[in-house]
Amino acid sequence: MIEAKSLSKSFENIRALDNINASIRDGDVFGLIGTNGAGKSTFLKTLAGILKPDSGEILIDGEKVFENINAKEKFFYISDDQYFFANTTGREMIKFYSAGYKNFDVKKCEELLKALDLDINRKVNTFSKGMKKQLCIAIGVASNTRYLLCDETFDGLDPVMRQAVKSLFAKEMDERGLTPIIASHNLRELEDICDHVGLLHKGGILLSKDVSDMKLNIHKVQCVFDNNFDMEKLRALDIMQMKNNGRVYNITIKGSEDEIREQMESFNPVFYELMGLSLEEIFISETEVHGYDIKKLIF
Repeated sequence: MIEAKSLSKSFENIRALDNINASIRDGDVFGLIGTNGAGKSTFLKTLAGILKPDSGEILIDGEKVFENINAKEKFFYISDDQYFFANTTGREMIKFYSAGYKNFDVKKCEELLKALDLDINRKVNTFSKGMKKQLCIAIGVASNTRYLLCDETFDGLDPVMRQAVKSLFAKEMDERGLTPIIASHNLRELEDICDHVGLLHKGGILLSKDVSDMKLNIHKVQCVFDNNFDMEKLRALDIMQMKNNGRVYNITIKGSEDEIREQMESFNPVFYELMGLSLEEIFISETEVHGYDIKKLIF
């Protein structure tokens, strides 16, 4: 388990991380979203022990990370702009990382790169951005660490490759309990893979919730009421958002499906239907309640 406790980090007068408290459970995919400058990369670099926090702490299985080799052996960090030694080939980078990670699987890495159609004897500086990202992902997975820290992992990958990487992560999670922590500025990229999502804004976590809990406890209802319906009755609902186009209302409501159906039936509407919400719609509703417009924050 990874824990951030009252974590803060500043660069001169810029507060990059502001008293962050978060827990990342083993076996979950934790998605961290936010605009450029929200603090995502700083959080991951602090989690990786590259940066020392000004206050608070990061713990992996109860151990502090900074300058702790034992803790650092448990994760592999893939930065947004991964560094490679000058004039090295993919094979040479594999050799380098295999010397640093005791459980590194060279054969697995070579097989992954072959499946990705990457020539490991080719110099990395001739790779495209997407090819470099694929190389990093293959090396990270082959390191066989418990945690994989990914900064903008899908940036530079085409749609087919994005799905392939997500499938690879799912396979590793199932087979050996990998826990990916993925930072992205795009919520849509994380919707079909994350178990828990945190929204980082101005160095602090604005919202952090399990995806399953959010989808079970927030619903959208499309409905039509009789002309004589008393709209004051809707106060009985825990409404997060309500819009209408003539007599057709779209209402986002907190509560279980059974509770909402029971309440709607009591109103005797002309028509009503419960509709599924995307993760994006859920976050928009949640953040608007707190006075934020997520569309301005991450899209």
